[in-house]
Amino acid sequence: MDGYAGRLLRVDLGTGRTWVETLDEARARRYLGGRGLGARILLDEVPVGSDPLGPENRLVFSMGPLAGTFAPGAGRFVVLGKSPATGGFGEAYTGGFVAHELKYAGYDGIVVQGTAAELVYLSIVNDRVEIRPARHLAGKGTLDVEETIKAELGQHETRVISIGLAGEKRVRYACVMNDTDRAAGRTGLGAVMGAKNLKAIAIRGTGRVTLADPKAFRDAALADLAKIRTHPWLGDSPGGAGALGTAGGVEDLSNAGILPTRNWETGAWEYADRISGTAMKHTILIGHRACQACPVGCTRVVRVADGPFGGVRPEYGGPEYETVASFGSLCENPNLEAIALLNQRCNVYGLDTISAGCAIAFAMECFEKGLLSEREIGFRLEWGDAPAMVRLLDMIARREGIGDLLAEGTRRGAAQLGQA
Repeated sequence: MDGYAGRLLRVDLGTGRTWVETLDEARARRYLGGRGLGARILLDEVPVGSDPLGPENRLVFSMGPLAGTFAPGAGRFVVLGKSPATGGFGEAYTGGFVAHELKYAGYDGIVVQGTAAELVYLSIVNDRVEIRPARHLAGKGTLDVEETIKAELGQHETRVISIGLAGEKRVRYACVMNDTDRAAGRTGLGAVMGAKNLKAIAIRGTGRVTLADPKAFRDAALADLAKIRTHPWLGDSPGGAGALGTAGGVEDLSNAGILPTRNWETGAWEYADRISGTAMKHTILIGHRACQACPVGCTRVVRVADGPFGGVRPEYGGPEYETVASFGSLCENPNLEAIALLNQRCNVYGLDTISAGCAIAFAMECFEKGLLSEREIGFRLEWGDAPAMVRLLDMIARREGIGDLLAEGTRRGAAQLGQA
């Protein structure tokens, strides 16, 4: 099948068995793309009523026929499983370089089942698949994990999927990280990976993707590329995503009354200009980069060397719109350097920035209204208090104190506080 590798890698962490399953053309056509195929696997194999953090759940890493090609924007894949955040269908998308690498290794996806007896990581080098011990990676963040695994395997080109401390601690909105700063952020699938004792997946592929009609494909891809480059938002315009990132529209959203502010009490904020893509460009931005096969380059690269929120490293990219809104306007925090630090810590811990920001904003409103006291939190939690936000984020990732409650998410947190 041109575009497809025609194979799925199956991994049972409970037994330590790995095997390859053939993906036939009829199934690929009926359930087109990574999401369709992954959803079918979940429907067929995850029993009704099963625990999302139990061995019966499946964790699926899946991609479609464009992954591995030079089609613009083809470097994305989806992670799927039963969600520990909602108890229902969970999916999360991410970019980076993993999708192409897995296709080059000869697979259209990975399906993980069972639970390992101790922390492990999966090494994939073309047809050589190994389950390796990962006790030495426990508690480590994404960049440390990637550097350690690449050194162990002697493969600098290896691409790594991993979880941080939040996934190991089963924070219900822990995410699956890849390529250091890319996140499959929603629905808590990092907690599923942590519950399976799977710390990371290292992938190296040296194959290629075949095309049925390379010339026609090339012509179509170049035509799409031309459209993207002239698009008012995706293209090369001064106000586009390449120039300002996804946070470029913050001020417009505030003016329209739909910028998440003060835990959604309002949709407009007088300090929106302080956290916008334009503000980032003129302060902490040092560059930008793109995911594989993407011409836009919306990923921000920032640095904050010193000061109260110093130590922000360019390897961890920079905050996207959702992060700027969640740690900025939603918490009434106008400090862009603090937002960059919170974003980096989420990437290190493997935390979804949207849900983490929402949890902190929820706690701020609870504190304001007397539902949480200074004694219960351990410190005052006023709107816009950036140092307190950093402190609380660390507690969530570690499930310490009030962070254990907030690690369950706002719905469960509200229920425990008697307000739902």
